[in-house]
Amino acid sequence: MNNEERLERLNAALDDLSDMCKERILLVEGPKDRMAMTLLGINAEMMSVQSEGGPLKISEKISERKKNAVIMTDWDDQGDEIAKDLERSLLSVCVKFDTTIRSKLRWICGNEIYDVESLPSFYCRLVTESVRRNEGKNK
Repeated sequence: MNNEERLERLNAALDDLSDMCKERILLVEGPKDRMAMTLLGINAEMMSVQSEGGPLKISEKISERKKNAVIMTDWDDQGDEIAKDLERSLLSVCVKFDTTIRSKLRWICGNEIYDVESLPSFYCRLVTESVRRNEGKNK
């Protein structure tokens, strides 16, 4: 997949995430991930696993509020482990959750980035490359 296609797919994934988060709580690892999502235009209710007591506490809070969740942890080893812990905890309190966007982002980013906090700079790089490529075509 070239970077033009990658940008298209990234935009689509971010649009899907934005739509999902209208009804669900977005679960991220920490404050830098929260900031990254905001920079990307994701206006969602977010909870940070690290600062809000870990997977079990967050799951209980979401259950009490009768909401569903979107898991958006990093796609490195630690992020994978946190995602699994969140899945188990959410299932234990009967909270529905989604991990499809996280999987899509992992696939789109390939081996270039492994964490949520790097998404804004990755996105900017793809946009910059696209603009430069289009300017070259117009000359």
